[in-house]
Amino acid sequence: MPGNGAAGPAKGHTLHASRRRLISVVAISATLLGTAATSSMALTHPSVARAAATGRALPPAAAPTGAAPVENLIVGYKSGATEARSNTAADADAKAKGVKAGEKVGFERRLGTGAALVDLGGKLSAADAADVMAQFRADPDVAYVEPDARAYAMAVTPDDTEYAKQWDLFEATAGMNVPAAWDKSTGTGVTVAVIDTGYVAHSDVAGNIVPGYDFISSSTAARDGNGRDNNPADQGDWSAAGECGTGSKASDSSWHGTHVAGTIAASTNNAKGVAGIAYGAKIQPVRVLGKCGGATSDIVDAITWASGGTVSGVPANPTPAKVINMSLGGSGACTATYQNAINAAVARGTTVVVAAGNSNADASGFSPASCSNIITVASTNRTGDRSFYSNYGATVDVSAPGGETRRATDTPGTVTTPENGILSTLNSGTTTPGSEIYKPYQGTSMAAPHIAGLAALLLGAKSTLTPAQVESAIKNTARPLAGTCTGGCGTGLADAAAAVASVTGTPNPGGTFTNATDLSIPDNGPAVSSPISVTGLTGNAPATLKVAVDIKHTYRGDLVIDLVGPNGTVKRLKSSSGDSTANLNTTYTVDASAIPANGTWQLRVQDVAAADTGYVDSWSLTF
Repeated sequence: MPGNGAAGPAKGHTLHASRRRLISVVAISATLLGTAATSSMALTHPSVARAAATGRALPPAAAPTGAAPVENLIVGYKSGATEARSNTAADADAKAKGVKAGEKVGFERRLGTGAALVDLGGKLSAADAADVMAQFRADPDVAYVEPDARAYAMAVTPDDTEYAKQWDLFEATAGMNVPAAWDKSTGTGVTVAVIDTGYVAHSDVAGNIVPGYDFISSSTAARDGNGRDNNPADQGDWSAAGECGTGSKASDSSWHGTHVAGTIAASTNNAKGVAGIAYGAKIQPVRVLGKCGGATSDIVDAITWASGGTVSGVPANPTPAKVINMSLGGSGACTATYQNAINAAVARGTTVVVAAGNSNADASGFSPASCSNIITVASTNRTGDRSFYSNYGATVDVSAPGGETRRATDTPGTVTTPENGILSTLNSGTTTPGSEIYKPYQGTSMAAPHIAGLAALLLGAKSTLTPAQVESAIKNTARPLAGTCTGGCGTGLADAAAAVASVTGTPNPGGTFTNATDLSIPDNGPAVSSPISVTGLTGNAPATLKVAVDIKHTYRGDLVIDLVGPNGTVKRLKSSSGDSTANLNTTYTVDASAIPANGTWQLRVQDVAAADTGYVDSWSLTF
């Protein structure tokens, strides 16, 4: 299948995520599912996979600069002072000190700490406020006085020099909403195994690399002069014409694994290069792809080892991965060999993410993309459509940005739209390693590490999540594509912030929201929707969301009713039936725990049979 692309990483910062909010400014033996931006790889052998590859930020919100006006002061009286206990005394004292400073000052209220909030009668300049504060400081009964200063979200746009090109992280149309997740998790404590071509040294990823392994059994394919060893360094996967099968074309080294690694966990806020999705996570390079791809036998051993399993002749993995990324694949349905290795890895608690493939075909015909117990990822472009090369179908679980370094109608192998690719870490060498660079790639190879990075964010936020829970959180919080997807792109475009919020959200305080406006239901016609806008809540909706429905209709069995969440998730409330009773007045309980509470909810109703009419009288949501 044509190659997939690789994506780019991010830089590290010394501040903890809890102290900072990053806001967006915002060919198979096993072949790579992505190739360099300058070429397109075709499937050359039924056991190898190859990679293909080819991104603007919004300005950060910032606190005002300069000396801000002051409206209130916070005054802490000593415990023995009358003003510490009496609001009347505190008010008299504030007024007296205001007179001395030439300002109208008064007591506002008592804080929970016992301190007094003093109203300055308007917004005073810093100098005038200082005059009032001087009066309080001169009083021996006053322990302290300070301005009632304003706090601002620590809106920090990553200072990585290429971050503005990483549209896939932050753009509203087709980005994955990553920056809004960084205040809750950066993937710290999570190891992601990149089962790929290995790793070529790059300073933007080096700080997040942990020891990996080289599983390529053939010394010829590995180019390192031996078989398996503990050095996963990428020796280059270039090949000469005809070397990988009759008719195979010559190709340069892709450094595919390094591109994938950068997308997942490049250092962030290091004033250099790109930002990684889970920049607090660690990357474990596991080398399986060399010259002419990689063998299934090597790949399944890599899956076993990376997840903490035992492989004969190979030392135990000291840092088993909680997430595996495989941006590789080949033709044919999932084999028992692949499925058994994947099942065992998942049973050990490892989430497995796989690229869907780059053949513009149903992913069910490709492996390991068609295996079960994995997250299969399709690719989308910058306008929110399925990338022209991406595989599709019921096997796909979710979509993520994979980019397009050229349009479908452009000459294969050309790079006409590099700005629409996925930028990440790479190397300039055409055969053996050269200097480190950054380059855009395209492919489902680039889409998969977006989801692997998101899985790391989820596990960093809640380490007890099982692989099934990680998959559910990602799929249930995906939003509809801004564009189109023929053939099926899973549950939609992954949304990092929504997914992380779904596993970290605090309970909502409750409340009922109602729409009492009548809405006619066309007889045997198209569906109609009644909206409710929910605001003021936090996190996700509860697992016991109550949906009260009052519908007047002469034959309620004709009705099909869905609840549509703000992120596009659909919950079926009622299917059509032979129930001839008139009207429907009932309350449904819905597990909406993976759906953001705030936003516009829709009650979607359709009459699917003729001869009866009605309308939505009212409906409500109780959180």
